[in-house]
Amino acid sequence: MPATPAWPPDSTPRLYVEQPLELGAHLRIDGAQAHYLAGVMRLKPDDPVLLFDDSSGDWLGLARDVRKRDLTIEITQHLRPREPVPDLWLCVAPIKKGRIDWVAEKACELGAARMVPVLTRRTIVDRLNLDRLRAHMIEAAEQCGRTALPDLVEPVKLAALLAEWPPERALFFADESGGVPAFAAMRAHAGQAAILIGPEGGFTPEEREAIRALPQAVGITLGPRILRAETAAAAALAVWMAAAGDW
Repeated sequence: MPATPAWPPDSTPRLYVEQPLELGAHLRIDGAQAHYLAGVMRLKPDDPVLLFDDSSGDWLGLARDVRKRDLTIEITQHLRPREPVPDLWLCVAPIKKGRIDWVAEKACELGAARMVPVLTRRTIVDRLNLDRLRAHMIEAAEQCGRTALPDLVEPVKLAALLAEWPPERALFFADESGGVPAFAAMRAHAGQAAILIGPEGGFTPEEREAIRALPQAVGITLGPRILRAETAAAAALAVWMAAAGDW
């Protein structure tokens, strides 16, 4: 007997929508998403579409009334609930456009719960387009199958971040002057955590002293090589996820 084709097919497009999803709902899709589905993916009536809304998980829909500028999707099945998210924040000094976009994308792919831009003395980028960063996160979530988007908050100065630091949350910071090997440190501190990555020029001695004065702070090293800021962010996230058992 021939094998039954997988349903929905692996090639089924997947989109984030802001509207709450529920069985039987009819969603009107227009703008860039409609162009993607109808113009790029060549969606036809009754073709499947995967949707998620950041609150209720993944849903299966079928295309209806497909036109050039808009279409309707009928929600036909709830596929899975919203995923549990490891309680990890990525606190990172902003870097140049393109590279910070990449950090936002990888923070989503690697499972961070929140991304916090942190302004330090040597930060050379002090203005961020948060809408653009969120768009990169959404695109990453659509592609990697994530059902929960990371929180993205307004930039905060390092001193203010430290002053309001939650007492129950460990803070692993990449310390250029040396620290505990990252995997060992993260395995030893289970529970709520955050990773702090400085700018390309590193933390100033005064900033490093202020961070180390925080009782929850743990200086870590990411190996013998000097990493670019975006590489350090991705590497530290991967190590934490491995230590936490998410991988």
